[in-house]
Amino acid sequence: MPMEETQTKEVPKAPEKAHTEKAKKVRGVVYLNAARCKGCGFCIAFCPPHVLEFSDEFNAQGYHPPYLTHPDDCTGCDLCGLYCPDFAIYAVMVKREAPAPNGSKPARRESVAGGPTAEGGEQ
Repeated sequence: MPMEETQTKEVPKAPEKAHTEKAKKVRGVVYLNAARCKGCGFCIAFCPPHVLEFSDEFNAQGYHPPYLTHPDDCTGCDLCGLYCPDFAIYAVMVKREAPAPNGSKPARRESVAGGPTAEGGEQ
């Protein structure tokens, strides 16, 4: 019995562009009350995208609070806030703004230490 010749077709891949565009529509912003933090590390351990690390700085109680290492990778899932026993940290999802023309920067930026601040303003 002769073997039948089979044709193999390459399975088309899903367009990667569509996935990255969807991911870019929403991002997370983390807010931290460093004075409440006791440095337990739960927020760092349970962060799915691993964007939190211990800071080298100390708070008033002598603990190392976390800081956001990769702000663009934060999803805003708020697991950090759900696991924090002291309610010192939380995350929110925000829509990304369209890129500004001519490479100009947004008027506001987010800060882990005290929430949104004006560009160049004091915390």
